[in-house]
Parts: sequence; structure tokens; C-alpha cells
Amino acid sequence: MTSKRTKLQEDTHFRVLRLLQENPEMSQRELAQAVGVSVGGMHYVLNALIDKGLVKLGNFTAAEDKRRYAYILTRKGLVEKAAITRRFLARKMEEYESLKAEIDALTLEITDDAELSPGGR
Repeated sequence: MTSKRTKLQEDTHFRVLRLLQENPEMSQRELAQAVGVSVGGMHYVLNALIDKGLVKLGNFTAAEDKRRYAYILTRKGLVEKAAITRRFLARKMEEYESLKAEIDALTLEITDDAELSPGGR
């Protein structure tokens, strides 16, 4: 069984890879805001993705500030993003089915309570 921390970490990696695939020029600050982590946390995440070979740094040619980088997904990063996406989707579908079952049970409970109350008949 995967730990909750590992799932959260993988969800963060999924969201970052997805954002970077759409817009490699996003800054660490923009990524941090979009994902909901601190800038320091995003720095850590990006370094981990770079260390794993999933993302590489490129120069952001349009920037006046030549210290800005583009975070480009590598071929390995694209393959891993697809795998993470499948796992993410499976977890979210499982969560959805669980929530749906709970909502159905609560709806039935409310209906039964309404029928049993004095004003319900």
C-alpha cells in the first residue's frame, strides 16, 4: 500500500509536470501558487524532478532577465507523466466511487428520517 505522503508527493509531481508541459516558462513562484505549495517547496520539487531526469532546464530566450529558465519535460518525463496520470486518475475514480456511495447512503438516510418524522407522513 502506498503511503499518504507518497500519494501527495506523486499528486504534486503530476500537477507540476502537467503545468510545465502546458507552459515550460512558468516561474517557480507561479508554479508554487498554481499547485498550492511554498516557493521553497516548489524549488525542492523541481530539483527532485530534474534529479530524476524528468525535467531539464533550458534558457528562457524571451526573458529580459537571462537568469530565468524554462523547465522542459524530457522524453522520460513525458513517459512518467503518462504513468502518473493513470495512477492519479485511478485514485480519483476510487475516491469518486467512495464519495458517491457515501452520498447515496446519506441521501437514503435523510429520506428514511423524513418518512419516520411526524411531519413526514
